Amino acid sequence: MGHLRMLKPLFTIPPHWVPIRCIQPRYCSNLANTSVTSRERRTTVDKFKSQISSGPSFQDFIKGVSVNNKTYAADGECEEHSYLSEDLEMGNSRKVYFETYGCQMNVNDTDIAWSILQRKGYQRTVDLREADVVLLVTCSIREKAEQTIWNRLQELKAMKKRRLKTHTPMKIGILGCMAERLKTEILEREKLVDVLAGPDAYRDLPRLLTVADGGQQASNVLLSLEETYADVMPVHHAPQGRSAFVSIMRGCDNMCSYCIVPFTRGRERSRPVSSILEEVRMLSEQGVKEVTLLGQNVNSYRDTSEEQFCSSDLTQLSRGFKTVYRTKQGGLRFSDLLDRVSRIDPDMRIRFTSPHPKDFPDEVLHLIAERGNICQQIHLPAQSGSSKVLEAMRRGYTREAYLDLVKNIKAIMPEVSLSSDFISGFCGETEDDHQQTLSLIREVGYNVGFLFAYSMRKKTHAFHRLQDDVPAEVKQQRLAECIRVFREEAARVNAALIGSMQLVLVEGESKRSAKDLCGRTDGNMKVIFPKEDVAAQNAESNTAPVNAGDYVLVKVSFGGITTAFVHRGPQNQRKVPYTGLRCS
Repeated sequence: MGHLRMLKPLFTIPPHWVPIRCIQPRYCSNLANTSVTSRERRTTVDKFKSQISSGPSFQDFIKGVSVNNKTYAADGECEEHSYLSEDLEMGNSRKVYFETYGCQMNVNDTDIAWSILQRKGYQRTVDLREADVVLLVTCSIREKAEQTIWNRLQELKAMKKRRLKTHTPMKIGILGCMAERLKTEILEREKLVDVLAGPDAYRDLPRLLTVADGGQQASNVLLSLEETYADVMPVHHAPQGRSAFVSIMRGCDNMCSYCIVPFTRGRERSRPVSSILEEVRMLSEQGVKEVTLLGQNVNSYRDTSEEQFCSSDLTQLSRGFKTVYRTKQGGLRFSDLLDRVSRIDPDMRIRFTSPHPKDFPDEVLHLIAERGNICQQIHLPAQSGSSKVLEAMRRGYTREAYLDLVKNIKAIMPEVSLSSDFISGFCGETEDDHQQTLSLIREVGYNVGFLFAYSMRKKTHAFHRLQDDVPAEVKQQRLAECIRVFREEAARVNAALIGSMQLVLVEGESKRSAKDLCGRTDGNMKVIFPKEDVAAQNAESNTAPVNAGDYVLVKVSFGGITTAFVHRGPQNQRKVPYTGLRCS
């Protein structure tokens, strides 16, 4: 009180101030100004209170509170309050048409979204004319990818207008990265899109479509720190059960300065290993012959879902590499997952994409070399051959460190096939930087490459901190030079396969000729060979027809490939005796 008395003079009201208390009535509407009886006013208030009481209460939004015999647990495993009845969220056999653009992750996202909608009674169609709902699973990695979607939406707009005259209205939805990046612009641009769902909001699709049926646009683009869809078993649409994609992690923490992925896919989180193994076992039982493990940074997989995985061991990186984030510790690592997956079915090929060069410690490389059904094909995105440009890209390595990794990989796996990504014309790239990229391509010798001109993306580090100062025509010129050199080196590398024996997983009939079949080698190289009965290994008859899903051992010849015999699987492909084979 002593302190208050000392401050009292500061709050003294001047004598000429007269305190006046004004009370003004507050009106909820113009109706309140009209003369109504007290009974009518009570009736209106009671009706309003009744409407409020029929809706959700404050307790509905608090975890750990029991409301109407529904328990809301603190761990999040609660029964959610539904504002739409189950009947309203059912698809009622409406037909959904998917179009998928971009990376393999979007293919897997399509399978996940379809699995969720199928449970709600939707049907899938491959005929756009039959569709009640059209969902575009989109990519936002480059401007060209987004422009493709805008052009497609204009085509669908005309179809939607025609549909209004004869059928129930067609609903159009944008899913994936473009929905996450552009959000409001997509909803407002010509009011064409009915549903918007980001990569972490596919569970909400039934509700969003129900809201859209009421004539409103519906959107959910919230990113999650936990969503992996571990409990959603994708409905795979692999042709004839030949191959399938299995998502093992989502998001990316690398924050490369050119990349939009961390902003459209969110932070890294890994799917529990038990869920992954269950899906791979199911695919094996279905006769799938090849599984590709997917993730934005697939080899940084780190499962911390079980306490036994949470040790104090620090994550091991490739020698000479670093990250922009603090070193992580604990968790079941990629090498552990790869080991367990490869043991499920020795006759099933295992691939993975897309990795980051920093996450190839020796334990991963030795496992790939030792395990017969893990393909000796590694995607090793370089992006540039200049250390200066790599630093601006925030890649976490130099040209020298990258070449040391390549040398280490080839020492452990002499027959490895390498592929890579390159960006031409990144911010500040000089002609000397470009020449260093060309020399890197020549020095490494890749089988396959993915090359693009730089396209600046909003929200990225480059957008905020760097200047896109390489003219468009220079970007295209440098890109053309990279492609030319890449093709020259790929031809040289692939020519070294002539005379070698390759185990090929048959994909089906060749597009070039109905008389030929096509398939892929362990190194993911596409090969074409004659459609004819071949010598059968471990079979009662001498010959057997070749079908999609078969493994066929072939000999590469100059100007063609000669089929040898049907092979059981990849488990002994690196120890197959080269005897009894026909030569061209």
